[in-house]
Amino acid sequence: MATSQFPSNEVENTSKELFKKSLLIKGVIWLALVTIASVAILFFYSHSFESIRALSSIKIKYLVICFVMLFIDLLLGSWRNHIFIRILKPGISHWVSFKANLANMFMGAITPFHSGAGPAQLYVYNRYGVKVLDGFIVSLINMGATLLFMPLSGLFAIWMMHNQLESGLVPILLKYGFLAFFIFLLVFLMAFWKPLWVGSVIVRMSIICSRIRPSKKERILHWGKKSYNNIIHYQQICKKLLGDHPYLLPISLLTTTILYLNKYSMQYIILLGLGVSVDLVQVICIEILIEFMIYFAPSPGGSGFAEVSIAVLFSKILPTSILPAFTLLQRSFLLFIPALVGAFVIIILLKKHTTSINKTKVE
Repeated sequence: MATSQFPSNEVENTSKELFKKSLLIKGVIWLALVTIASVAILFFYSHSFESIRALSSIKIKYLVICFVMLFIDLLLGSWRNHIFIRILKPGISHWVSFKANLANMFMGAITPFHSGAGPAQLYVYNRYGVKVLDGFIVSLINMGATLLFMPLSGLFAIWMMHNQLESGLVPILLKYGFLAFFIFLLVFLMAFWKPLWVGSVIVRMSIICSRIRPSKKERILHWGKKSYNNIIHYQQICKKLLGDHPYLLPISLLTTTILYLNKYSMQYIILLGLGVSVDLVQVICIEILIEFMIYFAPSPGGSGFAEVSIAVLFSKILPTSILPAFTLLQRSFLLFIPALVGAFVIIILLKKHTTSINKTKVE
């Protein structure tokens, strides 16, 4: 399936901006500082000695199960990309999609609003010969699956827990989550069904902005025209891809559902490891709400928002002394461990990329 390819120099410029050393360090520091501060507060306000004892006495067999579930999580995350990528780029290894998914998780963890996740995934795919537009389309299709799953699962969780959702921070975060998902879903659907309309709006916006910033008029107008063409290409390729392979979207939705259920069930296993017996459905519902509230959080990796949400919602079913240990383990398996592995993937690829550029310059 042929598609237009972005100019290679634009790919290089994007990767340079995305992987600036200062930006990476800043993101990691903010994630670490906010998370450490949040967990430290939880340890301080709960009985810290009992929390440390709970953490040290966790049953190893449950940790092993969590690592297996984490590996399944990474496989499912890469598979829902690979089912599309292998059609757009025949012969590409699943291992590439696995690395792209890890890069996605790392950059998503250290950037506000999860904003670096998609570009990082595109960068990895592009390094292995996948056209940027093809990678972008796959990201958008799977984003569409997530945009459908999250609000629906959120509504289910609210229906199951409506008596436990008191006034305060949680309802505010839920409203923010629904607003964010609604806006992104609306843009996604409009770009697919009304690409000409969306493209025209972008072109008009670029014209208005060019008048406000005349010094950058040419650059802004070029961006508007390029965005218009890319939206048209996106819609055409999506229609052909999903038209020729109609089973792919249902598989993506099913994979997305299993992916998140696996994530949520992992927290139940963590609690069993900490010696706490709770209702599985209740744990899943709470995790649905937490993930829903922090998905578009403005802090890197949802740090701060996640810890507060865990403390507020799980305090209804867990002893106070268990909360800090559970929070630390929850964040480790869902965010820190995958992000750490993803960081190594990015570093190795950047080193290879830099080496190849230096060789080209010498030649």
